[in-house]
Amino acid sequence: MHSFLRNTAKEILDSGVDLQKLTVVLPNRRAGLFFTQHLGSLITEPTWMPEVKTIEEIFYDLAGNRPADDLTLIFELFRVYQELNPDAETFDRFYFWGEMILKDFNDVDQFMANASKLYHHLSEIKELESDLSFLNDSQVELIKQFWSSFERQDRDHQEKFLKFWQLLNPLYTSFQASLAVSGLAYSGMLYRKVVESLDTITRPEKTHYFIGFNAFTGTEEVLIKHYLTDFDAKIFWDIDTYYLEDRVQEAGLFFRDYQKDKVFGPTFPKETPSHIEDRKASIKTYATPLKTNQANLVGSILDKIPAGERWEETVVILPDEQMLFPVLHTLPEQVDKVNVTMGYPVKNAPVYSFLEAVLEMQRFIKEEDGKLLFYHTAVKNLLSSIYLKNEQPGFAEELMDEMQLLNQIHVSADKLHKGGKLYHMIFQKLDNQSLFPYLAELMEALAERLEEEPLQRSYLYQCFKQLTRLREIFAGQDTLSINREFFIRLFRQIFREVKLPFEGEPLQGLQIMGVLESRNLDFKRVIICNMNEDSFPPAAGLNSMIPFNIRKAFGLPVQEQNDSIYAYTFYRLLHSAEEVHMIYTTASDQGKAGEKSRYIQQMGVELGREIAEEVIYIPIDQKSPEEITIQKNNEVLGLLDKYLIDEHGRSQTSFSPSALSVFLDCRLKFYLQYLANIQEKQEVNEEIDAAVFGNLAHLSMEILYQDFAKRKGRTLLEKSDFDDLSKTWVFPAIEKAIRQFYHLEDETDTKLNGQMAIARDVLQKYLHQILKVDKDSAPFRLISLEKEKKYTAGIEIETSKGKQIVSLKGIIDRVDEHQGSVRLIDYKSGQDNKNFPDVPSLFDRDHKSRNKAAMQTMFYGLIYQATNPSNKLPLKPAIFNLREMFSDDFNPYLQEKIPYKTGIEVDDYRNYEEEYSTGLKTLLGDIYNPDIPFDQTEDLKKCAYCPYKEICGR
Repeated sequence: MHSFLRNTAKEILDSGVDLQKLTVVLPNRRAGLFFTQHLGSLITEPTWMPEVKTIEEIFYDLAGNRPADDLTLIFELFRVYQELNPDAETFDRFYFWGEMILKDFNDVDQFMANASKLYHHLSEIKELESDLSFLNDSQVELIKQFWSSFERQDRDHQEKFLKFWQLLNPLYTSFQASLAVSGLAYSGMLYRKVVESLDTITRPEKTHYFIGFNAFTGTEEVLIKHYLTDFDAKIFWDIDTYYLEDRVQEAGLFFRDYQKDKVFGPTFPKETPSHIEDRKASIKTYATPLKTNQANLVGSILDKIPAGERWEETVVILPDEQMLFPVLHTLPEQVDKVNVTMGYPVKNAPVYSFLEAVLEMQRFIKEEDGKLLFYHTAVKNLLSSIYLKNEQPGFAEELMDEMQLLNQIHVSADKLHKGGKLYHMIFQKLDNQSLFPYLAELMEALAERLEEEPLQRSYLYQCFKQLTRLREIFAGQDTLSINREFFIRLFRQIFREVKLPFEGEPLQGLQIMGVLESRNLDFKRVIICNMNEDSFPPAAGLNSMIPFNIRKAFGLPVQEQNDSIYAYTFYRLLHSAEEVHMIYTTASDQGKAGEKSRYIQQMGVELGREIAEEVIYIPIDQKSPEEITIQKNNEVLGLLDKYLIDEHGRSQTSFSPSALSVFLDCRLKFYLQYLANIQEKQEVNEEIDAAVFGNLAHLSMEILYQDFAKRKGRTLLEKSDFDDLSKTWVFPAIEKAIRQFYHLEDETDTKLNGQMAIARDVLQKYLHQILKVDKDSAPFRLISLEKEKKYTAGIEIETSKGKQIVSLKGIIDRVDEHQGSVRLIDYKSGQDNKNFPDVPSLFDRDHKSRNKAAMQTMFYGLIYQATNPSNKLPLKPAIFNLREMFSDDFNPYLQEKIPYKTGIEVDDYRNYEEEYSTGLKTLLGDIYNPDIPFDQTEDLKKCAYCPYKEICGR
């Protein structure tokens, strides 16, 4: 297999040069390792190896200094910025700009631009462009990337920006001076310092060979030319005619310029290799529907590699670092060694998410009566983590169940601390001074608990290193004060860039690399993922404060050069490749349609041969979801036995009117909810929705009249009772209802939030109106209130097993005796209709406006009479619609009527009992009929808010 580094090593050996007197300079350390390996394999007798360095090491050695880390530099830049700008924003707000400014300063020095002239021109162009009327569309586009709010901001904002631009030149000058005094530097500053003092550099003791370079920065070009002309250095180019001789091929952009240069030109080989054209590599592309499908495809390609082949000759290129773990998880078993040469972002690790959630929780802490309370969402996020679940198995689940059951919006620290030491550490309120030591202590505690998780410990170690560095920098700053919000924002800003470096043997096993890590390396088999435009090559756009036209005028890199670097990195992978597999996705990502990389398109035209493409199909059923039907076999029918009354007069449970209504709406929903016992997921509910409001209204009325009966020792309510009830007892009844509903202790102050306070006021209005209606109809005698009595009945039906007695039950909101009738009152918070055309319509599942409320209150008549068989009084169903009670003509009683006709008021349920019982028996017979399966409703409107619609696929 052709290898540039091996061939270069052989050429150097064959030249007879004394290796001990040679320094080999390569673009990166990884290329140096492979070069040394190749050289070692070619040497046949003991000898001294040459010194192998990177270009940056040459510069740093000559400068006698190393660059400071970016965090330190940005802090120093901010300090200088504060001195120049009295109205400077806080450091965390400046951090993003600081990164961009520092990168610009580095480019200015790397490419030896005249900073004072560049920023002077920048100031002038901003003055011109501050008036939109002088801008054309192309100019607006040029500066959009660094002045994103340009088109939207008013003149005041533009003036603020202009003021900032005018600071850049003095900021550059002052920053350079400040770094010089402190002994700090950034890489571009050191490079420029070396190049500006080339005359003082003494001739090196060793001859320098520069190998495999492509795009030089301005300073690198000057230094290497100096070594070539003054120190007899040599340069070896890694090139191919494919892109060098094609004038429009972007991969050869820099080389074509170097060929024309009077210093570099003579160093090019007389005959340019044509590896890409001569090799005729097998090239295949794959289109996959989703990004994650690529990992499985990589695994299947690797699985087909013949046994015995060296894995070192295969590389997987990942332009998207998030693909790393999916690919690692799909590697075939025969891959025994893997070398990963790319970092993985710590921000994608579970432990980082946990640390971020711990800090985020601090934003939602409140104190009441000396108690520390934590917001339920933040608590739930933390309790769901594996770290707290492992601390005390079962505790986190029990606590989350309790929060849901009690609908707790806030959870006390005392309750959380019962989980153990880690819970104590996490659930506390932090002051500003304790943020750094607290997070460090928490990381150490997590590390102790992750002894058997080396990868997670590695993530923690990287976080800890960055935190320690941040803490040291803050300790040396007098001007920066830290608070919680500042710390959280800074934590996110800085840790988003931290990456976990993988350790491994770089010369062994399957190679998994990022794009730029593959420079100078040659492989027999190349697999590239994410071969999509905007991924490889990456999306256009340089983060810079300096507009495109000014960058180009002063020789600073623009996107054209960036594209050329990536193009060269791609095409040089083809120098030695015998197999090339390129995978791209067709799914849209962030609003962009999946488009194959232009490199694939270019190769199809330039190579002059057909490139095989395979479309990977993921089986997807395009048909509508099949209907779900549960046949009533013996097992399913057995589930219905729990509703049957046995010989002892007992049953496991009973049919409620709600269950029967569900069966009429959708038989499958009845099965899922009542037989399969698949319940809706319960969540802590902060909002007062219709269901919560209705429950509070029911409970308040129950408490109001129950307490009245206890106080007075009687159940008869006279007209004279209502003024006192309305004036004195409504508010306490509502407060007591709220405490009961939210499971608060009796003496607990409800301390209502805004929504609850509004709901309480609305409840008072409704209760006062109910009392007003009741006063008008007084006197009446209370018989039962809601949960204090359950009414039951048994009804005989014909089943496949013969006659069976089915159990029925119901909770009637209020039963009272009024004017010689027993009223069966149901409170409704909605707008339930009290009119129904006839009794059969109540059981007609196809009736468009089947009256569920009428069916329910008639059901109450049936179970009341069954519970009180000696009753001779008329049973009068009534519906108290809270919304209708304010109308002057409010009538709570059921009406048998058809539209546009005068109705008949239902004075006594017993007049309808026979017809109602018949309809009910027919309904229950359908439930037990083995020939009627539990199937889906055909009325899709009923599916709109059904909690089971995802199961049905509707």
